Amino acid sequence: MGRKTTLRIETKRLVLCTLGAKHAKTVLDYHKRNKEFFRPWLPSYNLHYFTEDFHRLWLKRDEERMKVGQGVRFYLFDIEDFRQERIIGDISATNVIRGVLQSCFLGYKMDEQKNGKGLMTEALAHTTKYLFEDMNLHRVEAHIMLRNLASQRVVEKLGFDQEGKAKAYLKINGKWEDHYRYGLVNRNYRE
Repeated sequence: MGRKTTLRIETKRLVLCTLGAKHAKTVLDYHKRNKEFFRPWLPSYNLHYFTEDFHRLWLKRDEERMKVGQGVRFYLFDIEDFRQERIIGDISATNVIRGVLQSCFLGYKMDEQKNGKGLMTEALAHTTKYLFEDMNLHRVEAHIMLRNLASQRVVEKLGFDQEGKAKAYLKINGKWEDHYRYGLVNRNYRE
């Protein structure tokens, strides 16, 4: 039987929720608004990246991954955005591996206008809680570019340990970038 594909988490200032293909226009708007702000931290944009069709397919793929327990992507909204019309961030937990690893990788972005307000720290705290308590993962990893000091501070505030450096780990904006490897272990993991 498949897992739930619609999730909603409320924090003090945010709503974190999964979105489906019908939200492609809202997701596209978020990426268009932040195109230049995100560019230094993402792979080079695909030719079709800034189209509704691209994001509709991406959202369908996210939904399929969630159904089979391979990942989850939360979109962040201001708690007062009752109609959830303006995405202000996103967090993805991908490459969920079960068996003896019970782990996943985290990725996250924050809207330029909301950056630096502690919102991502708040959102990631609730996301890791969900990953540990609801998905019962043993470990969460985040790989962060060496020059992304703000992102490093976010995970460090949440107790992630820097475990080393991965040379030429990901091709970001056309260049192979070294990344620090951070990990957080679920101390309440259930066998």
